[in-house]
Amino acid sequence: MIPDPGATAPGASSPIPALARDRPMRKSLLSHSDPTAVPSGNYTGRFAPSPTGPLHFGSLVSALGSFLHARAQGGRWLVRMEDIDPPREQPGAAEAILLCLEAHQLLWDGLLYQSQRGAAYEETLVKLDSLGLLYACDCTRQDLHTMGGIYQGRCRHRQVDRRQPHALRLRLYPDQPGDADWLEFEDLFQGRQRQNLRQTVGDPILKRKDGLYAYQLAVVADDLFQQITHVIRGQDLLEVTARQIALFRLLEAEAPVYGHLPLALNAQGQKLSKQNLALALDNRCATNNLWQALVFLGQNPPAELTGAEPGELLAWATANWQPEQLASLGNRLAPANHCHPLRTDLS
Repeated sequence: MIPDPGATAPGASSPIPALARDRPMRKSLLSHSDPTAVPSGNYTGRFAPSPTGPLHFGSLVSALGSFLHARAQGGRWLVRMEDIDPPREQPGAAEAILLCLEAHQLLWDGLLYQSQRGAAYEETLVKLDSLGLLYACDCTRQDLHTMGGIYQGRCRHRQVDRRQPHALRLRLYPDQPGDADWLEFEDLFQGRQRQNLRQTVGDPILKRKDGLYAYQLAVVADDLFQQITHVIRGQDLLEVTARQIALFRLLEAEAPVYGHLPLALNAQGQKLSKQNLALALDNRCATNNLWQALVFLGQNPPAELTGAEPGELLAWATANWQPEQLASLGNRLAPANHCHPLRTDLS
């Protein structure tokens, strides 16, 4: 069901802003596959938009790249609505995102709303706490600022009054500095990555003072629940990947394979985003939007497919998917001639 403001998040231990109230919607938005018809491969990928506004060209690049990488390997492709931050969400955005994916024939095999997963997130917190990996933190933004912006574990060995507002932080690395501070992984498109968790990440918050679950907790819990094998997403999320892999390891679970796609930039060199007022995709121009996104991803569809229906274009792109092209592509300007509406209430 499409979320709508009005309910309380399941599993929250303290009052939080209203999250969602289910309301009826077209069946076609819930799932596009009979489970018996889902491909039998071991690949499961996902696209996880936040309903803070409509999809733009940069969103389409991420959705298309993850869709094609899954379909080309006979895998499943899921959509996960990251609707656990109500203050940032816009009414109707979730449904608009799903309608946009449908218009571009990016049809999913399953749909999950994070706002309905509070009990599972609480379970994960209980497990981490039983392993001695959680601690309460009452530090303020000013405290974090004095630490230089990276949390230095101030509350790791403090007694925090849990009757007062507090966050829950994860012991991401050992108390003593050493080799365990470093995490390395191989990105499908960006190559070898190495990050010092102590120096560049600190102990992340998994549950906020306002009772909302943090992205870093929800994304790992949901990837485990949905048995995600591959995460193909924008390069802007490359920086948070090491901490997510570390959380998988602390939960004694295998992390997915990651691949980070080039970013589409605006004229000012900023990543296209809803915060930067990126223009929404026009569903009436689905074929052109997909064509431009394929070119952006280095796939170069043939001229004879000009004007083809979205499904036909995607069929060609799936059969001819060349992920090796992505390794040589950098972040660059979005095409100026991709279609968008003149105005939108969700921009």
